[in-house]
Amino acid sequence: MASAAARGAAVRSPLLVHHRVPLVHPSGGGSLRVGWPGIGPGREGRRRGAPVGARVFARYSQAQDFSTRLQDRAGELPKLVEDLIQTSISTGPRGAFRMAQGIQAVLGVGGEWLNDLSKTANTSAGIPSQMQLGLLSPLYLRRLFERMGATYIKLGQFVASAPTLFPAEYVEEFQKCFDQAPAVPYDVIESILREELQRPLDSVYEYIDPVPIASASIAQVHGARLKSSQKDVVIKVLKPGIEDTLVADLNFIYVVARVLEFLNPELQRTSLVGIVKDIKESMLEEVDFRKEAANIQAFQGYIDAMGFDRQAKAPFVYQHCSTKRVLTMERLYGVPLTDLDSIRSLVPDPELTLVTALNVWFGSLISCESFHADVHAGNLWLLRDGRIGFIDFGIVGRISPRTWAAMEVFLASFATEDYDAMASALSEMGATGNDINTNEFAKDLRKIFSSIQDLDTEIIVATARTPDATAVSANVVLDERQMNALFLDLVRVSESYGLKFPREFALLMKQLLYFDRYTRLLAPSMNMLRDERINISTNRQPRRTDRFQ
Repeated sequence: MASAAARGAAVRSPLLVHHRVPLVHPSGGGSLRVGWPGIGPGREGRRRGAPVGARVFARYSQAQDFSTRLQDRAGELPKLVEDLIQTSISTGPRGAFRMAQGIQAVLGVGGEWLNDLSKTANTSAGIPSQMQLGLLSPLYLRRLFERMGATYIKLGQFVASAPTLFPAEYVEEFQKCFDQAPAVPYDVIESILREELQRPLDSVYEYIDPVPIASASIAQVHGARLKSSQKDVVIKVLKPGIEDTLVADLNFIYVVARVLEFLNPELQRTSLVGIVKDIKESMLEEVDFRKEAANIQAFQGYIDAMGFDRQAKAPFVYQHCSTKRVLTMERLYGVPLTDLDSIRSLVPDPELTLVTALNVWFGSLISCESFHADVHAGNLWLLRDGRIGFIDFGIVGRISPRTWAAMEVFLASFATEDYDAMASALSEMGATGNDINTNEFAKDLRKIFSSIQDLDTEIIVATARTPDATAVSANVVLDERQMNALFLDLVRVSESYGLKFPREFALLMKQLLYFDRYTRLLAPSMNMLRDERINISTNRQPRRTDRFQ
């Protein structure tokens, strides 16, 4: 959830920051000496004249300082030990099994790193920068996360969605974190359904398709039909052992964070343990399908209350066959907003379809307890009846009134290219008590956003002959690396002025970039932030007319 990391929002993980790499000095005879400039045993260190006694005293003083810090915190040791014991008990035997899997994954990715390293050994360029941190390098850390499975894939996706928390190179690399897993055999899924529903499956479902529609790291989805109503549904089933694995993995991460904070009290200022607790709470919510069911029902309640029920829809949840591990929902039929040919066959004006989607989504930011925070083409459809379908509420965000008020000004200033107002809005959103030079900030923002027009965008049109007509489909091809780079530039510049943004800001910006792509395809002449048909203001009621049908 977006709120899960809000209070630790702009803190960089001390586990992921760059560490200084010791310099390697040639010393003749085919050997290498390793040391810090001016300190190490190499010739450069001696040439700078650092006395041996001074170096020994410096190291002794550092050790004494560390020992003193530990003595000062000795009173907190019993609490730490108690916390670690309770965490170990709650983890159970699964912890040992995951430890073994973790060692196997580290050895596997470590072997890949060594193999890649050997290829650079005989080159004059030396070790590439992306390999110098070993398994902590972005590339190899992502590979390790993918090998470790569900928890770490979700954690990688969290890194990718939180540029205000993590270094840019990690955010960019974890955009590639691939959440797809082999399907669990149907007989295992069937057994989970029987255990959860506590009655014969043929008394609930007319049939269940044994071939899954989709299979990700945490859940698997099957098509089915209800016996009583003959309605088509989809069944989302939590994969076996996932919750235990999540608890074991997240407890391990929590233990590491607690120990690090104990050993280095300065890390308490980064709220490291608080961030880990929030991530744990957020990820455990994602495997409780009762939470997702509540999100869907809240969104549909918002649609009904605001009079959007003739323009938009979320799937109906069948509570009598839904549990913590099973979610049975109405099956919606439609096409993604990138399928231009199919959209034209369903509605006369694709632009009004986009206007509807924008109004419903923008309205949810201020009139619903949560907003859909993953509106990629697979989750935002035009349904056969002409309505917009919002699908998959596993990722939602919650935005505070203060953040939205600043965001509203930001959007208006972005539309009018008023960079002074934009600087003021961002300063309000990420305020840390520092004095901000908004004039200089506005100049830097102008440089960043002027590059938006330079994003490489291409509309690809494909034609296919059918017996009756020529089918035309189109899609927007946009370099996501450029979009991510643009947003990371914004974060970096803002941080240079002492601003720290909440994670909701990153989630909101990502959804706006999705809608920007849909606009380029469905309504290339429309400015979605300035069009009077689109309501993004808190001081006007959402429209309840039928003009968007």
